[in-house]
Amino acid sequence: RRLSALRSFYRFALARNLVKSDPVQGVVGPKKDKPLPQFLKEKEMDELLQEDFWTDCYEDVRDRMIIMTFYETGIRLAELMNLCDGDVDFMSTGKRNKQRLIPFGAELSQALQHYMGVRDVQVVRHSAALFLANDGQQMTADAIRYRVKKHLSLVSTLKKRTPHVLRHTFATAMLNHKAGIESVKKLLGHESLSTTEIYTHTTFEQLKREYLNAHPRA
Repeated sequence: RRLSALRSFYRFALARNLVKSDPVQGVVGPKKDKPLPQFLKEKEMDELLQEDFWTDCYEDVRDRMIIMTFYETGIRLAELMNLCDGDVDFMSTGKRNKQRLIPFGAELSQALQHYMGVRDVQVVRHSAALFLANDGQQMTADAIRYRVKKHLSLVSTLKKRTPHVLRHTFATAMLNHKAGIESVKKLLGHESLSTTEIYTHTTFEQLKREYLNAHPRA
């Protein structure tokens, strides 16, 4: 802010011939550190995904499924919103779309099949989308954001409670459990490794906090 104020002052002074030159021209300000990605703790996700946390109504089954899918695959909001039933390959255990293949485990596979069964009984379909609103239409991005924020608010005090935070949570959990950064890059669909490397800083910050809290001489 101070550098910006000085630039404004010297532009004013030069325009009125009060000075002969601008001494701050070409001066580069200090780089601002990028904020680290926010993510939920594993115990918060475990609490949120417990089955007894939810009812058997379609809306709850769907919302839990959405949160599980974000957390267990790292999928983007647009990718999740545009998934259709045919994009899910239970035989090869992965989500297929035009861009990439996203693997998932047995827990998510069983949960998806349960969700689809509940949906097909309780909702009249008007769309081929995997995740449907109560009226049978494809869910909008805003609707998914709203549902995610509502449920994350029950277990987290993070300022941001968005689908992208669940993507951050996926990446952080993978690295904390010894996944290679190149593998995490591919799972997230990043083009550049530098985009993924920010999560290594996140995991280091987490380790540093645990060290400071636990070590008697820290």
